Amino acid sequence: MPIPQHAGTPRFLNDEAFKCLRVGDVDGYHRNAASRDVVDLSGSDLRATDFRRIDLSKLVLKNAYLRDVDFRGCDLRHLDLEGASLHNAKVAGAYFPESITSGEIQLSLIHGTRLRAKKPSHAADHAADHLIEHPSAQ
Repeated sequence: MPIPQHAGTPRFLNDEAFKCLRVGDVDGYHRNAASRDVVDLSGSDLRATDFRRIDLSKLVLKNAYLRDVDFRGCDLRHLDLEGASLHNAKVAGAYFPESITSGEIQLSLIHGTRLRAKKPSHAADHAADHLIEHPSAQ
């Protein structure tokens, strides 16, 4: 009988792209990803993976375990990193999504906390509700 896995436990996926990343086979990853619209590695264990030569455009890394990964110089702005853990990752020169604060990134790098993304503000929808008429306009 299989041992139940805790919801927060990173998984080893039965996915060729995942396997290629885990062993550092950059060409194998790109061959596998080429025929796919999305490479969903959500919740997977990608510890110590070097992403510097990986095409990140199709990747989904939500809730991924990214301890000791190498994101140096990578553009992560399009990625959903909600719930991912970056403990001890190399991130010099990396661009992160605007929805993740520098404080969240720092907590994750140092303590391994899961990243929390800011929810989009709908302030523009309600901007008129907060307008204050300037006294000279009366």
